[in-house]
Amino acid sequence: VVAVGPAFNTALTRTIGSLEHEAVLKAILTGVAEEGLVARVVKVYASSDCAAIGHIGAELSGSGIAIGLQSRGTTVIHKRGLARLNNLELFPQSPSLTLEHYTAIGRNAARYAKNLPVKPVAVKIDNWARLRLIVKTALLHRRETEQIQDRAPVELFFDWEPEG
Repeated sequence: VVAVGPAFNTALTRTIGSLEHEAVLKAILTGVAEEGLVARVVKVYASSDCAAIGHIGAELSGSGIAIGLQSRGTTVIHKRGLARLNNLELFPQSPSLTLEHYTAIGRNAARYAKNLPVKPVAVKIDNWARLRLIVKTALLHRRETEQIQDRAPVELFFDWEPEG
């Protein structure tokens, strides 16, 4: 399962790194497909918290593995049965994430689902990003939080073709 936040591709359409949500989702699904699996996409309305989004996705996943994706781009790979804040992988440096990173995240999630070893996703650490983007981050989080609704997750249909 790829679980996206409540503002994903509606109130917000780009990550903090200016990547289009549709391109990010396509990259993740391509990574999953490269491992021979197919992911369902669900929109989580109950929370804007990345860990919660991933945790909810893992509970809905047949394999027990989910990618949680906040609308600003922060991403987590979660596993059913783990505590909400105890995930498999966390990618908090969303301004540094590229489409290639999202493809690798999708690939790793699929490998976790198949109980295969994963390769670390090397992400450039920008120690100044937090200071440089603190206001933008807060505004994006507020916008996502405004979209929270008391409703169950909804499966989304995303028409795409894998690259290659």
